Amino acid sequence: MELFRKTQEKHPKELINEWLLKIRKEMRVVDKQIRDIQREEEKVKRSMKDAAKKGQKDVRVVLAKEIIRSRKAISKLYASKVHMNLVRMVMKNQLVILRVAGSLQKSKEVMKAMQSLVKIPEVQATMQELSKEMMKAGMIEEILENTFESMDDQEELEEAAEMEIDKILFEITPGALGKVPSKVTDALPETVGAMAASEDKEEEETLEAMQSWLATLCS
Repeated sequence: MELFRKTQEKHPKELINEWLLKIRKEMRVVDKQIRDIQREEEKVKRSMKDAAKKGQKDVRVVLAKEIIRSRKAISKLYASKVHMNLVRMVMKNQLVILRVAGSLQKSKEVMKAMQSLVKIPEVQATMQELSKEMMKAGMIEEILENTFESMDDQEELEEAAEMEIDKILFEITPGALGKVPSKVTDALPETVGAMAASEDKEEEETLEAMQSWLATLCS
C-alpha cells in the first residue's frame, strides 16, 4: 500500500520520464542480447563446417537446430524492440496531452504492446514491473495473470520441420543431408558468397517483419 501511495504521489510527467528511461535501458540490453546470440551463431556455423568436413551428419543436424533456436530468439527480441518503440511513441504523445488534460489517458496501443512484452522472457521482469506501474497510474487496464503464466514459451526443436533444418544445412554447408557426399574435403569457398547473400536477405526480411508488426499494432 505504501508503494502505491508513493507511485500515485508522483507527477504524471515524472512517471512518463521514468518509464521512458527504463525502456531505453531495456532496449540497450536487448541490443546486447541480439549481438551475443549472433556471435554464438557464428561459432555454431564454424562447428557445422567442421562437422561437414568430417562427415558427421548427426552433429550437423544438432547444430542446425541450434541455429534455428538462435534465429527464433533473435526474431522475438526484434519484436520486443518494435513493441517498446511503440510504447515510447505513445508515452511521448502523452506528454503533449498532459499539458491540456492534466492527467494520463488510457491507451489501448500501450495495453496491447505490454501484453506482448510480458510474454518475452528476456524482457519480462522489467515489463511486468512497468505494466503494474502503468496500471496504478491509470494508463492501462490490469493485465490478466494467465498472461504472465504463459511466458515460458519453450521451443519444440525436435518438431522442427525437416525442410527448415535442410535449409540451414544447405546455407551453412554445401548442401542438405542426403544430397551431398557424407564427407567434404575442400575448404568450402563456394559457400561464402551464398552466406553473405543469405544474411543480407535475412536483414531485409527482418526489417519488413518489424514494419509489419508496427503496422499491426497501430491498426
